[in-house]
Amino acid sequence: MAEPFNPAVPIYLQLCERIENQIIRGEIGIGGRLPSVREMAIDSGVNPNTVQRTYRELEDMGIVEKRRGQGTFVTEDQEVLRQMRDHLKVKSISRFVREMKDMGCTESEMLEGLRHYFAEKEEKL
Repeated sequence: MAEPFNPAVPIYLQLCERIENQIIRGEIGIGGRLPSVREMAIDSGVNPNTVQRTYRELEDMGIVEKRRGQGTFVTEDQEVLRQMRDHLKVKSISRFVREMKDMGCTESEMLEGLRHYFAEKEEKL
């Protein structure tokens, strides 16, 4: 079953982020082939035109490349992949900080919470 989409964000951008995360996690390998537009549309529960736009956006960012008659593949350019990872990291940190501020946490409370989290995690290893 397809993961639900946030109605406040264009679906093609959400698909881009999902694919970027799959690449970072190694679920889609460097140089690996992405599903066909039709397969991705069925798996995601979206229109094939939306997937086409997603792939075009990823291609414009240099994250994937189209090979005529073969499909769409993840770039092997390590610098592009590093930049993508850094971008996703900043985006995740921004989301975390915004959510913590919405809960009324100060910067020092966030930092202390992170120190505590990592200290507990090390103890369990």
